[in-house]
Amino acid sequence: MRDVLSYRWASTASPDARAANASTTMPARAGAVDSSAAHDAQPDAQHAAEPTRLRAIFISDVHLGTPGCKAAHLLDFLRHHESDYLYLVGDIIDGWALKSRFFWHQTHNDVIQKVLRRARKGTQVVYVPGNHDEIGRQFAGLNFGDIAIREEAVHVTADGRRLWVVHGDLADGVIRHAKWLAHLGDTLYDFLLWLNRHLNTLRARLGLTYWSLSAYLKHKVKNAVSFISDFESVLIREARRRGYDGVVCGHIHQAEIREIDGLVYCNDGDWVESLTALVETHAGELKLVTWRTILAPGKPVPRWNDEPFDTDATPADAPLPAGASAVAALAAQLQPVAVDAAR
Repeated sequence: MRDVLSYRWASTASPDARAANASTTMPARAGAVDSSAAHDAQPDAQHAAEPTRLRAIFISDVHLGTPGCKAAHLLDFLRHHESDYLYLVGDIIDGWALKSRFFWHQTHNDVIQKVLRRARKGTQVVYVPGNHDEIGRQFAGLNFGDIAIREEAVHVTADGRRLWVVHGDLADGVIRHAKWLAHLGDTLYDFLLWLNRHLNTLRARLGLTYWSLSAYLKHKVKNAVSFISDFESVLIREARRRGYDGVVCGHIHQAEIREIDGLVYCNDGDWVESLTALVETHAGELKLVTWRTILAPGKPVPRWNDEPFDTDATPADAPLPAGASAVAALAAQLQPVAVDAAR
């Protein structure tokens, strides 16, 4: 039911930045409507610089390794938000794209460094691979250093709701039964993103705001709207069959929080177009945060193993070139440890 949603500003930056970085809120319990339609209080600069502390952050469909990935925006979002739990809900690295053409910007490297560093400093990081990074599924049930890899996960909110965390491609018939068609669709989607970049470059020169061509087409094409509705229904039915109170997913690049037949459906969106993340506050409130404005551009990113905890550890070597340092960091993390499958 959409009437349980409210809207508030998520950022504590300047008015222009707040207008771009917004959030959609689902109250801690269904039916308990958050009465604050807008929260525009602006704290002082000191508090604005402090990261927001959350209970959980869910991100998916980052597509590192593609030109369309907005890694700089994600990196800035992570700088301004910290959490006890961080769920990577699939398609973090785009293996499909990297197979055909290698692309790896320094900001993609920085995102991996940021996640590794956060895991090392105590955040519980759970990685649920999707269809674009499906190679990671062969490691499901293992821990690579401080990152747990799972086929799916269960997140228990602060108010006791059990949410099924899954990428969502299992509800996509094209992915399951006609993978060649999925690859063709992915190629067409990449073309739309290329066209979208050039279109928005022109719009920026004309002083116009960002506009997503592919998102517009998804809303206007009847079959796309029908697919999204079917996708949501399939996941909700499966979550109910398994006894969960809701589902958190990605895959379709369509951020949303709403109730469907008494269960909460959460899609955390993507970092290609919508630039959204799902977050849970310490009160159990679920919110969609949109991060379209970079508040701290150019800020350096520490390597994942800077400031070692071991007093006798040697300092980190000089950073490697973009891409190579991320691979080296991941290689250093590859120490598989068997875990209880029921965990």
